[in-house]
Amino acid sequence: MKTTLVIFGITGHLAQSKLLPALANIIESKSIDDISIIGVSRREVEQYQVLGDHHHQLTGTTSLFQMDLDNNDDYMRLREYISVGQDEQVLFYLSVPPDSAANIIERLGQAGLNGPNSKLLLEKPFGKDLLSAQAMIDHTANHFDESQVYRIDHYLAKEMAQNIVMFRATNAIFRHLWSSKYIERIEVIALESVDIEGRAGFYDQTGALRDIVQGHLMQLLALTLSDIPDELDWDTLPGLRLMALESVQPADPAKSVHAQYEGYRDEVNNASTQVETFVSLALESTDENWRGVPLALTTGKALNRKKTEVRVHFKRTHEAQSNCLIFKIQPNEGILINLVTKKAGYEREVEHQELSYMYPPDTRLPEAYEQVLVDAISSRKSLFASSGEVLRSWEILAPLQEAWQAESNIKTYPKGSRARNVIDNS
Repeated sequence: MKTTLVIFGITGHLAQSKLLPALANIIESKSIDDISIIGVSRREVEQYQVLGDHHHQLTGTTSLFQMDLDNNDDYMRLREYISVGQDEQVLFYLSVPPDSAANIIERLGQAGLNGPNSKLLLEKPFGKDLLSAQAMIDHTANHFDESQVYRIDHYLAKEMAQNIVMFRATNAIFRHLWSSKYIERIEVIALESVDIEGRAGFYDQTGALRDIVQGHLMQLLALTLSDIPDELDWDTLPGLRLMALESVQPADPAKSVHAQYEGYRDEVNNASTQVETFVSLALESTDENWRGVPLALTTGKALNRKKTEVRVHFKRTHEAQSNCLIFKIQPNEGILINLVTKKAGYEREVEHQELSYMYPPDTRLPEAYEQVLVDAISSRKSLFASSGEVLRSWEILAPLQEAWQAESNIKTYPKGSRARNVIDNS
């Protein structure tokens, strides 16, 4: 099937840094047949300026379309320009802010660009709280069916995130151990050593809870808790993730920590901002498989190291035992198991070892946005967040948002801190 990909915001940071490189790799690998790209821009711009380093791979498949996003007539011009046949599909990728996305969705619908062969790809944030998320979902549903909507959480498309599912489904040893009977606690962490890197306007309206926890960490948690059947059907994953989230109880503010790194207020030029750059919260599930297992989610900027991983701690019969399984999402993707072994020699001494799987050095892992685009084109929705998942995540986090809004003096931490120190000192 011929595919036309229409990118709104072709000159923006996301398109330039992620989408165009991903498309260049997809086209070069011949993973998708017969694709054309239309880049939508408000201003007149030369193609070579937009495509940059990917000019060679994308020139033959890419054209630019200048339009006023507030002008209905321009959407009719776009419809004529696309001219999709019955055996073709068109994907509208909205790489734009949420307010602009709502406007574009409405005008696409009014122009009749929401037919059964149309798909809508949306970037987070999916609202800023439960009410706004529900409003955005309702607004989208007025113009596009849920089956046409692909909400992108690129963490779900990372190789090791997908491997959480595969590992659990196809390795009998761990499949039998995947419950509260054998697991003591689960941690999902996404730590960054960089600060907000000049993104003051975006970050001071967002914060760590909205930017990382609501989507990325909640989705990784859902993958870890989901009841994966013996016969794995990837199409059922969104429903399984939602079932897992429905059993996770709303967060308790008393069991959460939020803080801001020192100097943040100067960087955003806002002396009174209460926006958090660090969040750690404890959750619990009422699912019979997970009842009583502490679930910890932690993220933060300007810390002492960068890593994203899911850590599964198994129950021990004595303190000397090893008990940790780690899914390393980034960097250095892989699976790691801590072991205790006998140290070589005449004495009965022990030493700690790591049993690990890392992709071979010459393996090219597809970037998350490559997987996102290939799956959307192929109508595979397993790696996209459903409306139910989005709303349930906001329901779980709503008590934190409400409690934090009433505070006026957020705690701070020095740049380069360890996450554990931030938690202990807050």
